[in-house]
Amino acid sequence: MARHRRPQAVPAATLRARRRLAACLAGVSALTATLLTLTVTPAGPPAPDRTPAGRTATEPQAAP
Repeated sequence: MARHRRPQAVPAATLRARRRLAACLAGVSALTATLLTLTVTPAGPPAPDRTPAGRTATEPQAAP
């Protein structure tokens, strides 16, 4: 009756290694996304209905 056997226990060292690997991969992916955001320029010009990223309005604007 092989289908009713209890699953093998995973050693604690393996679980720690898996958690550490997952944390490292998450950190590396966040760092990579940040670096890509800083270095890659947008493919197209900004939309005509939006102001460029460096400018802000001097007065508050009312919602339409």
